[in-house]
Amino acid sequence: MRKICVITGTRAEFGLLYPTIKAIQEHKDLQLQLIATGMHLSPEFGLTYKEIEKEGFTIDKKIEILLSSDTPIGISKSMGLAMISFSEAFAELKPDITLVLGDRFEIFAAVSAAMIARIPIAHCHGGEATEGLIDESIRHSITKMSQIHFCATQEYKKRIIQLGENPTKVFNVGALGLENISKMKLLSKQDFENSINFKLDEKYTFLVTFHPVTLEKSTSGEQFQQLLNALNKIENCKIIFTKANSDTDGRIVNQMIDQYVAKNTSKAVCFTSLGLLRYLSALQYVDAVIGNSSSGLLEAPSFKIATVNIGDRQRGRIMAKSVIQCDSSSQNIEIAINKAISTEFKEILKTVENPYKGAESPSKNIVKVLKSIDLNNILKKQFYDL
Repeated sequence: MRKICVITGTRAEFGLLYPTIKAIQEHKDLQLQLIATGMHLSPEFGLTYKEIEKEGFTIDKKIEILLSSDTPIGISKSMGLAMISFSEAFAELKPDITLVLGDRFEIFAAVSAAMIARIPIAHCHGGEATEGLIDESIRHSITKMSQIHFCATQEYKKRIIQLGENPTKVFNVGALGLENISKMKLLSKQDFENSINFKLDEKYTFLVTFHPVTLEKSTSGEQFQQLLNALNKIENCKIIFTKANSDTDGRIVNQMIDQYVAKNTSKAVCFTSLGLLRYLSALQYVDAVIGNSSSGLLEAPSFKIATVNIGDRQRGRIMAKSVIQCDSSSQNIEIAINKAISTEFKEILKTVENPYKGAESPSKNIVKVLKSIDLNNILKKQFYDL
């Protein structure tokens, strides 16, 4: 039986991986090994490993790496601790393949340890571009350390091949998270309101997620204040905030959210993590997703709602017609929000197609490859020249 070790470090990433983890668990020829790390194990970020266990998964290893610091030094120390801990976990679990998603620092550390342990690596969502983040370099580095690639669009497949990867090992399966939308039974509006203890009874509702732009020095607080200033100018609205990740300066944003909600209790509510079901359910009832989260690009277009994408965090990614790009000044954010809720733009939204929609069941295609791919000599890669 082939052992597949899946590593997850954040609430959002687990949500994207959920159908694939489930498919591995249910496959008679595969054995699931699950490692939770990073924010999953932090009280500050909601101890979201409990959500993994609630879904019926056994976590084989919990690897704590986060320090109570989000400075560059703190993040680098967390990466060092992660490499030490993952090397020990891999020695014990002895997986046949390690499966990871994305581009975060804890995944980079885990993949580095897997590479040195001579464990084949399967990487999801490679080939993408995010020009404002350290994730850009991390993502492409993980691509070069990986042997198997599951990407979200044909353009991203081409980019992975440009990096020298063999086309026979690159599989365009579409965005993993879209499978949840088609398979999950989402909450009714009343059930969703009850679950967050907050009524969506104004003319407009916004879902706001803003993460630090990690290649810019100390701009998080300033940029987020510009967003709050813009939101204050929009009348008759309710706001649902989800908090930032454990990136450099993420805590600054989260403190500002807490302060804003405390002063505007009738208008706004915040969550460390909504969880997968409530987050996707929220997308049914909001008028726009605002901020700089990838979910505004990947999932929101499937609900035919507007996304106001602020700044450079997601610059370089493929964007649907539903995405309105703006800089981080309060004036331009306000203009973008007003465009998003305008009658004219709502007409455009009716015909929006999600560019990340691929196969009906990415998880099924991923599992098929994980089961059947020949692992003999897979670690030795020739650079594929175009």
